[in-house]
Amino acid sequence: MLVFSKEKSFFNLIKRKFFPFHKSKEVKKIFSILSQGSENKQVAMFVGGCVRKYLSNEKIDDIDIATVYTPHQVIEKFKNSNIEVKKTGIDHGTLTLVLNNRNFEITTLREDISTDGRHANVSFTDNWEKDSERRDFTINAIYLNQKGKVFDPQLGVKDLKKKEIKFIGDPQQRIKEDYLRILRYIRFSIQYEDFKEDSAALKAIQLNLNGITELSKERVYSELEKILKLKNFEDIFKSKMLLDIFRLIFPEFKYLERAKNFTKIRSLKQINLQKDIILASLLIDSSNNHEYFSHKHHVSNEIKNILNFYAKCLKLINQNQNFFEKDLRKNIFYHGKEKIKLVFLLYSIINDKIEPSKLATFISKVDGILIPKFPISGDYLKKHGYKTGKILGKKLKSLEEKWIENNFVMDKKVVEKSLDEINKN
Repeated sequence: MLVFSKEKSFFNLIKRKFFPFHKSKEVKKIFSILSQGSENKQVAMFVGGCVRKYLSNEKIDDIDIATVYTPHQVIEKFKNSNIEVKKTGIDHGTLTLVLNNRNFEITTLREDISTDGRHANVSFTDNWEKDSERRDFTINAIYLNQKGKVFDPQLGVKDLKKKEIKFIGDPQQRIKEDYLRILRYIRFSIQYEDFKEDSAALKAIQLNLNGITELSKERVYSELEKILKLKNFEDIFKSKMLLDIFRLIFPEFKYLERAKNFTKIRSLKQINLQKDIILASLLIDSSNNHEYFSHKHHVSNEIKNILNFYAKCLKLINQNQNFFEKDLRKNIFYHGKEKIKLVFLLYSIINDKIEPSKLATFISKVDGILIPKFPISGDYLKKHGYKTGKILGKKLKSLEEKWIENNFVMDKKVVEKSLDEINKN
């Protein structure tokens, strides 16, 4: 079996050789059920990312299985087993098998009947070659049976070894079938270090860039997230052509150059370069650029809120030089340690001040800060004659603010004095 990754650690090689994913007890059980009554016919094989990563000696996250059985036949086969079957995408031929808290997506072999650049009308088939022909890239049409034997009808293994992302058939035609393949080409190209550009593919992409506008905002953003999550996203700078295409698709990323700082950050074990930090660093400035991006791409409220939070914090930092110094404990109290670490990281990226030693020092400093619990409760105020209600809540909030202003210290005399001042107001 081939190994293409440069990171061929001894442990990974041993693990892959003696404990390959296709020999796990869960896989054995699933394939045992699928093969019942098949008379040695090849009824199911692994395909897609799990095969690519297995051949490249990379960590495998998701396992996808292709099968000749229709969804209803799959459901019937597993109905008397302890394997749960979820109808996650039954209309598209996809089910999810759940065994020992592990998910296995299983999809019926398909062939395209018609396409419109956004969706494909498909029919089920039992022909493995036809299924391979409808896939986008040669490296995504490599199949692996449960015994570890490769079926490679589109010669994807050769391209994977050479780190070449090639469309199956005519690139222009494949892109017109689904314009999302433009973004998928970018993602897979970046994913493989020192990837080799395919001039025919890049030319086809340039000619069909406008097709991106025909896709739903949700599909485009979902694929963008996968690109930003790549552990080497900054490698996009290795290809001027890919970089220019990416900028044309996402003009809101005015500060793409900031991504050059990501490599330094990834060297720090204490920091996980999260998707929202990457988004914020590429978008946020003194204008409402991030808000426009959020609106245009229909991002979730969670992403909207976190981008707004980072923008607000950066504005406060520009107005208050003590944000990370004298006011650090206060900001940790309001926002939590993890968020403040991320704000400092974002500030460092935006201002091109990435110094691993300073980042590590700041993280240690934040981790070492203890924030005491506010010592006054509603019960305390009730004992002093305050009744339950909005007034009590307001007084409690005012006391908390004074406690924070007093560097998180408040003795009995200060409490009484503060209550007198609050009562006067």
